Amino acid sequence: MDADAIEEGRRRWQARYDSARKRDADFTTLSGDPVDPVYGPPPGVAVPGFERIGWPGEYPFTRGLYPTGYRGRTWTIRQFAGFGNAEQTNERYKMILEAGGGGLSVAFDMPTLMGRDSDDPRSLGEVGHCGVAIDSAADMEVLFKDIPLGDVTTSMTISGPAVPVFCMYLVAAERQGIDPGILNGTLQTDIFKEYIAQKEWLFAPEPHLRLIGDLMEHCAAGIPDYKPLSVSGYHIREAGSTAAQELAYTLADGFGYVELGLSRGLDIETFAPGLSFFFDAHLDFFEEIAKFRAARRIWARWLRDVYGARTDKAQWLRFHTQTAGVSLTAQQPYNNVVRTAVEALSAVLGGTNSLHTNALDETLALPSAQAAEIALRTQQVLMEETGVANVADPLGGSWYVEALTDRIEADAEKIFDHIRELGARAAPDGRHSIGPITSGILRGIEDGYFTGETAEAAFQYQSALEKGDKRVVGVNCHHGSVTGDLEILRVSHEVEREQVHVLADRRAARDDAAVRSALDAMVSAARGGTNMIAPMLDAARAEATLGEICGVLRDEWGSYTEPARF
Repeated sequence: MDADAIEEGRRRWQARYDSARKRDADFTTLSGDPVDPVYGPPPGVAVPGFERIGWPGEYPFTRGLYPTGYRGRTWTIRQFAGFGNAEQTNERYKMILEAGGGGLSVAFDMPTLMGRDSDDPRSLGEVGHCGVAIDSAADMEVLFKDIPLGDVTTSMTISGPAVPVFCMYLVAAERQGIDPGILNGTLQTDIFKEYIAQKEWLFAPEPHLRLIGDLMEHCAAGIPDYKPLSVSGYHIREAGSTAAQELAYTLADGFGYVELGLSRGLDIETFAPGLSFFFDAHLDFFEEIAKFRAARRIWARWLRDVYGARTDKAQWLRFHTQTAGVSLTAQQPYNNVVRTAVEALSAVLGGTNSLHTNALDETLALPSAQAAEIALRTQQVLMEETGVANVADPLGGSWYVEALTDRIEADAEKIFDHIRELGARAAPDGRHSIGPITSGILRGIEDGYFTGETAEAAFQYQSALEKGDKRVVGVNCHHGSVTGDLEILRVSHEVEREQVHVLADRRAARDDAAVRSALDAMVSAARGGTNMIAPMLDAARAEATLGEICGVLRDEWGSYTEPARF
């Protein structure tokens, strides 16, 4: 790019920056020296390829979505939490908010993630152990007791039964006297990543896509600030993928949901801003920063050039980040504080919109209150003490970072090409007709492409670890330690007994005829092709349980078993 074009871009950025709201903060170094809000090439200098880097707040958004960076608004501290029953988790949420957390993120237990009630025989021994148990809208009420849902943004990490759980959340808001139309937050909902990595699905892919399309329509029409889809790469990376695979599979999934919205006749300028993303921040510091920068650039280009989005907001990739759980070690667990801090810093320097930092004891159990506080304070130290929020994209223009960004982008594009080839080979039976990327994803799921590539990447890393080519402190090097055993959080089995008892009491107190009528109406909507959100809301209002709602849909659509791969 020639010098005149770069200077014109600088002037555009300056005009946007001057008119934007800034935080009332001290934007100086620790020594008191002022710093500029952004840095770029010296005036009069031409930089080949600078259009791929650009200025913050301008297409292709490599350097961030906003001209102010974090000077306008810092990232949201959104700590992921949930254990035991709704009352116990409610107490943890209040602690997080009182300690300075900016938003809530709900972790659900395994029965809830699988659409099962706490008294289901398959739930035995799992209730409340990896998250909070939610059986009905009444549990959701308790979960957010004394936390006005109109005043806090809430993320919910759940995919298979995401839609009925969200309906329970809307009912809880109604019971607080809050208009659901003003709610703000994010629902994960991303079912593609379940088949690729996490394996928590209820049905075959097509019925799940049907529900997701219904939810997108409902939110676009009546809950404009709520993001009904958080496309997740986190679980893909935790399953063993490389950074480029995480990026490519995640963005491809996002393109699939864009095609789903378009197939429903939705306006891309309206629904695309309701898509958000969830990435892993792993330990290779600069690679992670480059991954986040490349993600924004790829998404903006595809949304504009492939899918026809014209406004900035429709081209923006907003994302939440969680530090890498798989990087934590049971050996010398206090080292995990350092790992998490480094990973969190990479997310911040990559421009994350919100962030969860893992606790030091999460490789052993759910976080203790003390470990959860240290994780929260890690973000607050980064935000308040390090100066990283003073400058937008401070590493932009680094030869190393820009080369890594270009390389990861190129690797991702090769994967997109392969997914399109898979789509072109998909059988023309109507099942895969939503769009070319969607067809490729569905075929890749059926053929085991994604799981096979991820497994190979995980094998290569494990081999390098066992050979000593990759080193992990406390695991295959630097073994000596004075650290004693940690006191970890243990969820009592009494939680399960109490949850089952409460569930029985609620079933006895409700109007069973109203529940049956609502469930029948939901099945009729499923068969008739009409939007299922309204009858599902009625079922939640009648205190139909999650297991009952998912159960009638399993009866209608069948369950799904992953094809065997050898």
